[in-house]
Amino acid sequence: MYSLTFRDYLKCAHSLQGEIFGPAQLMHVMTFEVDITYITEALDEHSLIVDFGGAQSTLQEVLRSMEFKNLDELPEFQGVNTTTEYLCSYLHGKISEKVAKIFSGTLRVTLRESPVAWATYEAEVKG
Repeated sequence: MYSLTFRDYLKCAHSLQGEIFGPAQLMHVMTFEVDITYITEALDEHSLIVDFGGAQSTLQEVLRSMEFKNLDELPEFQGVNTTTEYLCSYLHGKISEKVAKIFSGTLRVTLRESPVAWATYEAEVKG
């Protein structure tokens, strides 16, 4: 298996609904370290996993739509607890839609909240 990882950061605000979240029910700011890993069994005709420029610009485009925003106010997150786990899945869907024409394989999205806590979502990119 081959893999290629891109890293960026996402700064946003949100609150979480439910007693289980304790003080995180209050509005708070998060800075996520975002890793997007492309995984495939074979290289393409150019001996690449994925086009570097296309993959990197896609990640930046998707993150910028959320950057410095209160996620609670964005229409796509209405009625949703934007947990780290949920955001991994959300980002996977958005990025998969955009890279399906340039990549065939598995996409892994990891969001690190801190050096001691992170979540990952991994699934095939559907073309």
